[in-house]
Amino acid sequence: MTQLIVERCGPGTTLQDGGRFGWQRFGLGPAGAMDRTAMARANLLVGNAPETGAIEFALAGGRFRVEGGSVRVALAGAAADLKIDGRPIPPLWSGTADEGAKIDIGAARDGLFMYLAIAGGLDVPADLGAVATHMRAGIGGIAGRNLRSGDRLPCRSTNPAGSDQELGPAHSLGATDGPVRVMLGPQDDYFSAAGLATFLGEPYTVSPQADRMGFRLTGPKIEHGPKGYNIVSDGIATGSIQVPGMGEPLILLADRQTTGGYPKIATVITADLGRLAQMRPGTTLRFKAVTRAEAVAVLAAERAELEAFRAHLRPQSGTIGLTSERLLSLNLIDGWTNGRS
Repeated sequence: MTQLIVERCGPGTTLQDGGRFGWQRFGLGPAGAMDRTAMARANLLVGNAPETGAIEFALAGGRFRVEGGSVRVALAGAAADLKIDGRPIPPLWSGTADEGAKIDIGAARDGLFMYLAIAGGLDVPADLGAVATHMRAGIGGIAGRNLRSGDRLPCRSTNPAGSDQELGPAHSLGATDGPVRVMLGPQDDYFSAAGLATFLGEPYTVSPQADRMGFRLTGPKIEHGPKGYNIVSDGIATGSIQVPGMGEPLILLADRQTTGGYPKIATVITADLGRLAQMRPGTTLRFKAVTRAEAVAVLAAERAELEAFRAHLRPQSGTIGLTSERLLSLNLIDGWTNGRS
C-alpha cells in the first residue's frame, strides 16, 4: 500500500474533510475544513469528490515522503509552494510523486489554510462518519490530534476515475472581495439601532486570538439594547457572531462549541466562510447584511463555479509549469552539433 510518511509539519496540520454532522445534540461540533472551497478545488484536481478528506495546513507547510508506490497530489488555498523532489508544481495543478519522492509544501505567503489532496483519498478510519480532526474532542484524523513527524498516512488508491492525468484549470479563477456578508439574527433584537449601525458600518480587525474555534475581532464597541447581553444558551451555527458584554464581535468557526449564552447579532453566510477563514490577524474587514434569498443565490453561484472548475480542468500540456525555476531544473540541451548536420 502506498503511504505518505510525515517528515515534518507545522503544529496546525490535521486531516479534515467536509465535516461531521448530526452530533451537535451531544455537544460535538462539525469540525471539517476551514476553507471548504479550497479543499474542494484541491480534491477536484486529483479526481476526488469535493469533500474527500485532505491534509489541512495552518500557515506552516511540511514535508512528506512517498513509500510503496506513487501518488498524485494537488495543493489549493492560501498561496504556497508545492514541490515534488524540488520540482515546482504550478498553482492549482496536480503533480505525481513516485516511490521515494519528497513532497514539500512551503509556508503560506498570504492567507492561512492550505489543502493537500491525494488522489483516491487517505485510508483513514472515519469517526462518527467523518475523518475530520476535532482536537478538542480528541476524535477523527490520526488519534484525534494534529499530524507529527513519523506519522504514516495510507493512501486508498493512486488512480481513481478521472485522475489518470495531471490536471489544471483552463482559465484563471476570479477573486472574491468586498464586505463579509451576513444574515442578521437570530438575536439582533438584543442590540440597539446604534449598535446595529456600528456593526454594519464600521471596520473591524482580526485579532491574534484566532484559531479553528473562532476569530475574535477588535474595533468599535457594539451597543446592546435594554435586554442586556445574556440569553438562555441556544444553538450555534458555523459563522455565528456572538457579541459578549465587552461589545466586540466573536465569529465562531469549524471547531466551535454547539451552544452559547451570548446574543448572536448575525451569521456569516456559507459562501463567505472560506474567505473569512483565510484572513490573517491584522486583516481589516467590514460586514454587509443580505437576505436569505441572496445568501442562497450566492451559495448556488459558488457551487456552479466549482462545477465549472471541474468541467474546465485540462490535462497537462507541454507548456505547463515553464517557470524560471522549472526551466532551470530541465536538461534543455542534450549533446552537440557542428551546425551542418
